[in-house]
Amino acid sequence: MSKLSTLLVAGDCGPAHGRDEGFPIEGYTELVRPVLETADLRFVNCMRTFSSRAVFTEHARQVNQPVEMSKIFTSGLFDGITVANNHSYDSGPDALVDTRELLLAKGLQVTGGGRNLAEARRPAILERNGVRVGYLGYTSVGKPESVPGPDKPGVAQVRVKTSFETHGPHAPVRIRTEPEPDDLKMLVEDIAKLRREVDVVVLAYHAGVIRLPRIISDYQVTVAHAAIDAGADLVVGHSPHIPKAIEVYKGKTIFYSVGVFAMTKPFAAPSWSEPAWAHGSVRNHTDLDPAHPLMPYGKDCTLALLAKAEFSKEGIQRVAFLPMSFDKQYRPEVLRRDDPRFAKVVDYLEWASEDMPHRFQVDGDDVTVLAS
Repeated sequence: MSKLSTLLVAGDCGPAHGRDEGFPIEGYTELVRPVLETADLRFVNCMRTFSSRAVFTEHARQVNQPVEMSKIFTSGLFDGITVANNHSYDSGPDALVDTRELLLAKGLQVTGGGRNLAEARRPAILERNGVRVGYLGYTSVGKPESVPGPDKPGVAQVRVKTSFETHGPHAPVRIRTEPEPDDLKMLVEDIAKLRREVDVVVLAYHAGVIRLPRIISDYQVTVAHAAIDAGADLVVGHSPHIPKAIEVYKGKTIFYSVGVFAMTKPFAAPSWSEPAWAHGSVRNHTDLDPAHPLMPYGKDCTLALLAKAEFSKEGIQRVAFLPMSFDKQYRPEVLRRDDPRFAKVVDYLEWASEDMPHRFQVDGDDVTVLAS
């Protein structure tokens, strides 16, 4: 077997607080940097834009950031970036295009968005130790206006259709979600094409129910399984801002959400004032963490993962995850096995993954993901 190389994949990234607020951008990664530097490749999801041409909207005023804040991506810790998410278009098409160009100019490979549909569908392809790895970004939570066209900027999307099944006045409504067939076909075509060009295919999939633990939507499973059937070796999800289930499907691993990598936000979502979030079972799982007011995503957002894959010319040989937690300076830290927080993250993932085929095995400071 060829020599094994290591890939680390992080989740949502984009702090909105900088040096002026007491959070220098280089500080966010100082605890996790030594671990990232051990990997041959590092991928992450960029949730912010960096442009002088941004359009500001009140609901997402944190999205466009000064160019200095882009250093969290451009300081040598990452190689591949996905911009296929719900925020890349919030500051307008020019900001999306400018951000992509900025990252490319710094030597990073970008996938998931661009000045037109063809560019948005383009994968990032990187080579390490003679092995070609493809990274493809898609989202299912993009806003309608962010759909790209032949001459229109946007982000690569698998849109979702929602339907409702009623079972009488005393039974809960069944909510069904399924991917739009044409969009799913496009994703499958992109993966199949990429499969012919590289040795390893990784899909970054920004999707899922935000903040609420455990819940995996029907469409996510359909898309993830279709991606693997088409040739993906690994699916790494993000968007909910908390860790979600891990599934092994046909011997390939699906992370439905690895959670946050480094994110801050100055205000909670407006939905927190709505009745559904103010009482009952929803609130019980999503109360904000008073110790982390600048991560207003629910208490579980302070648990996170780095997805890890060891690969060679023969493909991915092993998949694992590295448990992470955050300190009060919003710095992600990879936890060691002897840290009590390590077991807390593993136990949480077992709970979140209860209905998915999987088996976890602690190997040193890694948690290997195996078929059940």
